[in-house]
Amino acid sequence: MGEHSAPRVSGDADRPGGPERFGPEPAMSGGEAIVRSLVAHGVREVFGIPGTHNLEIYRYLRRYDIGNVTPRHEQGAGYAADAYARVSGRPGVAITTTGPALLNIAAAVGQAYSDSVPLLVVSPGMPLRHPRLSNGLLHEMRSQTDAMRGVAAFSHRVSSVDEIGAAVARAFALFTSGRPRPAHIEIPLDLLEAAEPVSGIRLTPPAAPAVPPCAEVDRAADALRTARHPAIVLGGGAQGAGEECLALAEELGAPVVTTANGKGIVAETHPLSVGVSLHSPAVQKWLADRDAVVAVGTELAESDLWSAPLELNGTLIRIDVDPAQMYAEPAAGHPLVGDARATVGAVIDALRARGGAAATGTDRGGAAAATGAAATAAAVTAAERSPSVSPSVSPSVLPEGDAARTVAALRVARDDETRVRDARWVPYLRAVRRVLAPDAVITSDSAQCCYYGALPHLPVGPEGRYLHPTGFGTLGYALPAAIGAKTACPGRQVVALSGDGGLQFSVQELATAAQLRLPLPVVVFDNGGYGEIRDEMTARGDTPTAVDLPSVDLPALARAYGGYGERAHSPEELADALTRALTAPGPTLITVPEETPR
Repeated sequence: MGEHSAPRVSGDADRPGGPERFGPEPAMSGGEAIVRSLVAHGVREVFGIPGTHNLEIYRYLRRYDIGNVTPRHEQGAGYAADAYARVSGRPGVAITTTGPALLNIAAAVGQAYSDSVPLLVVSPGMPLRHPRLSNGLLHEMRSQTDAMRGVAAFSHRVSSVDEIGAAVARAFALFTSGRPRPAHIEIPLDLLEAAEPVSGIRLTPPAAPAVPPCAEVDRAADALRTARHPAIVLGGGAQGAGEECLALAEELGAPVVTTANGKGIVAETHPLSVGVSLHSPAVQKWLADRDAVVAVGTELAESDLWSAPLELNGTLIRIDVDPAQMYAEPAAGHPLVGDARATVGAVIDALRARGGAAATGTDRGGAAAATGAAATAAAVTAAERSPSVSPSVSPSVLPEGDAARTVAALRVARDDETRVRDARWVPYLRAVRRVLAPDAVITSDSAQCCYYGALPHLPVGPEGRYLHPTGFGTLGYALPAAIGAKTACPGRQVVALSGDGGLQFSVQELATAAQLRLPLPVVVFDNGGYGEIRDEMTARGDTPTAVDLPSVDLPALARAYGGYGERAHSPEELADALTRALTAPGPTLITVPEETPR
């Protein structure tokens, strides 16, 4: 995710100009040094709120041609920068002030760490010679860096203006080599204002894609070549390797299952794609019986499975840039540490050098099987249109013919497990899919309508994106993330999906979208509170407590913020409202009143 564009600085008379600006300087404030370093690394947009202690940074943003999106809360700044990074392929940058502002963004940093997102947070800190004993300075806290080390990959407090350039280079090196994760740079208050000599800009050298040794690739290819029942699992680490992963699936005739962060890497309408299905007991049982499973860029974690670790009876081939994943449960039989795109490509080359995959496997069929399964896939699609009457398919009787038939049956088996629960969302999600362009970006919240509804039931292809807060599972992600995605890709449709409880964690960002006049639909399924926790209490035999929230007129609230608001009581009304919202000069909040099973 880390190609850097050439530095571009305005040549206006009152602004620094020209490449020579990045050479040694006799003296420069810390505020200018951080902005200069960001520009040199290709940063063109930041998300942040000015505060008393960070004004020296804001002094230089416009002078160096960096735009600033001003959210209404620092957590919103973090989520927006996170989504900006996910859809643009460039690191997202957020600027906070000291103390409470930095703690406000900590939840977003934790989410970025969980989802391996390159997010840089820049903040002031207490002065360089601040006493260890409290003296009541504004926003004073014992240690900002200690707090941020708990959620970021590193938190670096610089001790000179000249060190700022090295700290930024260190962060971008983290983003562009190995597993990208968030970083925090703290600049003491007195250094922000101080003028000190600085050396030339330190640019992160480009990192070559890592590829495992040939012998390890060959051994993995041998295991796949002889496998009779292979499968592929794709996680977020496979983003950018979609073509290679699909080629491997077709070479092997292997069904593809994805995690939430892997959604859409292979088109979910493809006959080999089972989609986001790791949580399905039927799919888990089927995976356990595969004699070879290729896991690309995924932890196979509890947050992916919604259950205990997988018990795989076959060989596990892990492809991951993070060496630590090779020893996580389940441990890799063939550990391939490397860049997903380069490593999957190397495995394909090794397979073909050995004459391709064996033709004896009962799941085999390759590309021919995939393209020849249109009738089977069409039958499943027709069945899915009537979720209340589709037949059950037990995993014990899944067909072991060509892979596409297996995939079609797996889709039905997965959906049959939760057909009654999910029926309330599926018609509305189909309406959303009908309206949106293939390359639309959909942002998601930790809401039932998203993880039960949209993840398995709203198909996405590689030209689009679906952004979900996995693992850390924060609430309030969807709306500010949509703002960040729209900032990164203003020409693409962006839609936020949320629930009424989660939306109110960040509903104030409607004001941000309205100020920017973003045509941003926000679809909110309203179940009157915290539906998931209500259901969990009921399942425990408890009386639901503190989960039912008084009704809020959310469309009116959107209008109060300067946007638009509608209600949709049917899928057709949602499709019409969504069509209008995609061209409105501001955000449109569309409430879908939800009939919740009690």
